[in-house]
Amino acid sequence: MRRDILHPGAGQLKYEIREIVSFARSLSRWNIPIYWENIGDPVKKGEPIASWIKDIVREKAGEDLSYAYSETEGARESREFLAERANRRGGADPSGQGRIGPEDILFFNGLGDAVAKVFGFLKREARVLGPSPAYSTLSSAEAAHSGYEHLSYRLDPFREWMPDMEDVELKVKYNDSIAGILLINPDNPTGAVYPAGVLKEFVRIARTYGLFLICDETYANIVYGGAQTAALSQIIEDVPGLAMRSISKEVPWPGARCGWVEVYNRRADHRFDAYIRSLLDAKRLEVCSTSLPQLCIPAIMGDPRYPEHLARRAAIFERRAEEASMAFQDIPGVSLRKPRGALYATAVFNAPPPENGGDTSLSLRVSDPSLAAYIENATVQAAADKRFVYWLLAATGICVVPLSGFASELPGFRFTLLEHNDEKRRWIFKTLGASVREYLTPKPSR
Repeated sequence: MRRDILHPGAGQLKYEIREIVSFARSLSRWNIPIYWENIGDPVKKGEPIASWIKDIVREKAGEDLSYAYSETEGARESREFLAERANRRGGADPSGQGRIGPEDILFFNGLGDAVAKVFGFLKREARVLGPSPAYSTLSSAEAAHSGYEHLSYRLDPFREWMPDMEDVELKVKYNDSIAGILLINPDNPTGAVYPAGVLKEFVRIARTYGLFLICDETYANIVYGGAQTAALSQIIEDVPGLAMRSISKEVPWPGARCGWVEVYNRRADHRFDAYIRSLLDAKRLEVCSTSLPQLCIPAIMGDPRYPEHLARRAAIFERRAEEASMAFQDIPGVSLRKPRGALYATAVFNAPPPENGGDTSLSLRVSDPSLAAYIENATVQAAADKRFVYWLLAATGICVVPLSGFASELPGFRFTLLEHNDEKRRWIFKTLGASVREYLTPKPSR
């Protein structure tokens, strides 16, 4: 072609969570059954949807308006309902700081759509500092919008995955291209839950240096193990910010592709206000987001059974987090901090294994020599943790995600707490622990 048509950030679009699927499927010639521990879909992993929630969806689907366009911002009744809930979370602030109205809520076709708009309509030179490890949709979108690698601050696996706030502030202070800070609470992939004091430090830094905050609160209602946290609405004060929320994981209804952004202190800065207007203008070009799931939100979340529904699910994931933690106890060379929120657990290798296939002692037993040769060849240039993940697939069929796929220099892997079949889930956790132990145990070279 006479012109280069490739976006400068195209090379930053990485989503290892689904990219690992193609490699897993390549093992079909060896008839290996795959156990999908890579994607956070509770429904696909066997969780049944509550019958009363199905009844509400059926009723709404019977209404003609569920087949019509909604307002571009989203269904008015749903935005009013969500704004009221956000204000109840934040409490009554007489100054009006942190309070929102329905005009401060904008619906998207899932948070993937929201992320694409939020980062895609930032000025290219305006960077957002985010966590490492990071959920790859967020880190890739930020990197792609700028054309450079994602800017990140460190989460410390030896301090319950808490953010290194000194690292955050130093990077903000000495890089004036940073316009915003991203945080994920509860965190994906680590399962960490940030106390209110940590969140207030983010607010202080944002206020001090004139930044805005983006908080992914997808898992805000999946907190357990005695963890205490706060929503952005409760600590934002006078700082501009966006909270991203969704029904995908907590109803759960991932196939609805229904998420929204709550905008705080929009008019605290005219540039932030203009930026928010650009998100709405971009959404107008699509007309609106899908109507049916939006219309179901007030009926589902306003139902008196919903709080118990959330509490019951949190208790389930707390038990599963304990099971996962126990499976990795006393295994030399790997650490797993027990999750306290979200739907995942992350294991970290304490010392990085070699980066390539030169050390053939780092492997797992497979019955077919041709399969072993295939894995060796596939991992010659692979990151240390990706090598383990490929061997794990070959030996056990368990598909996890390498931590290097989450914008992280720490070698490790993420798996889910979602398998609903108790026997299968316990087998998965036990097999993961045993496989790590075998992999790290010195073996004679073949």
